[in-house]
Amino acid sequence: MNEAFQIDIDRILAAKAGKKARLVPRFLVSYLKRIVHQDEVNEFLMANGDKNGIDFVNAFMEGFNNSLDVHGLDNLPAEGRFTFVSNHPLGAQDGIGLAYLLGPIYEGKIKFLVNDLLMNIPQLASFWVPINKTGRQVRNFPQQVNAAFESDNHIVMFPAGICSRKKNGIIRDLEWKKTFITKSVQTQRDVIPIHFEGENSKFFYRLANINKALGLKFNIAMLYLSDEMFKNKNKTFKVTIGKPIPWQTFDRTRSAFEWAQYVKELVYEL
Repeated sequence: MNEAFQIDIDRILAAKAGKKARLVPRFLVSYLKRIVHQDEVNEFLMANGDKNGIDFVNAFMEGFNNSLDVHGLDNLPAEGRFTFVSNHPLGAQDGIGLAYLLGPIYEGKIKFLVNDLLMNIPQLASFWVPINKTGRQVRNFPQQVNAAFESDNHIVMFPAGICSRKKNGIIRDLEWKKTFITKSVQTQRDVIPIHFEGENSKFFYRLANINKALGLKFNIAMLYLSDEMFKNKNKTFKVTIGKPIPWQTFDRTRSAFEWAQYVKELVYEL
């Protein structure tokens, strides 16, 4: 990058709301800036604007004082093309953490299918295949996914699509989508399950549950992912890698959706 990317809430509101942006109360604008940590994020991005890919990931891990306690490294094959699937407890550190773990091992040849906070960071663009199904992008979404799976890159996915939710005191992903099953079979990729241990704040889970109860289409909880990212500073996350599952396992004895839930259960057993 020639110029460091910066977050500008005022500019975003102007772009989204046009002339109506001036009607948004200033206290609300200030609140938005605070929950996304605009000044802190911009300071970090400015200091690391010249870094991309693995270098930026390393800077993030160091800057947020995060580390990984990895188990099952011997389950990572040296050769082949693979689909790595993980639960999605956080929103930033789990994606960054897996890039930090897998990137150097596979010489940067990894692609994440993401649809939340991380896809908005240009310094990580080399890793992400954005799957935000809104606007014009929805038309070429299938082509993007197909191209990613047909490439020589390893694919990393959070099949739930959104961060884990808390129900009856238990933090778990919602149902996993079947895409990683159908595409892994189609492109003959073995699937490697990963469990990432971590959790967001009680506030985040309460807000997500309220969002669901009200039936709101907009995921309000996503606005707080940056705030959760900062709350997860100075933490070590346990990551457990399971044994590869041969793609031939996913036969017609179960539907692709059922196989996806099967792999999800395997992840939570790790």
